[in-house]
Amino acid sequence: MLQRKKTDVDIIKDILKAVLEARPDSDFVKSLTFQYEERGGLSKKQLEGLYHKAVKISSIPENKLITLEAIIKKKPTKFKSAPPKPTPLYKKDEAAGKMIHDILAKYPQHKMVLFYKVKYDNNETLHASEIADLQRLCKLLT
Repeated sequence: MLQRKKTDVDIIKDILKAVLEARPDSDFVKSLTFQYEERGGLSKKQLEGLYHKAVKISSIPENKLITLEAIIKKKPTKFKSAPPKPTPLYKKDEAAGKMIHDILAKYPQHKMVLFYKVKYDNNETLHASEIADLQRLCKLLT
């Protein structure tokens, strides 16, 4: 058989009222009360803040504080994942760099390969046709 919570027992509401009576000037508790009445609940961080305020007030019974602490522990903790490490936008193609180096080692004045070397050194992407040219030249010249 399904058991329902008693609607007349609301620990969070009781603690909010008690803290508001003890500290009527607290904007934090006023906003928590408004949110609790509007949304019907509070987040774990908000409940922790309420708990820290309520512990300082001696008129709140210990059993209500313990119940609030149990409610807080029951709520899931949300973790933010660490942001991913930045990766470079362009990763140099080591094979193309090796081909450029090999060709220029034998023919240091080759104009097209010098042009590709400048692009490679400036971290510009070499297109598929340019890489195909480098591969063809590497086969022919080495």
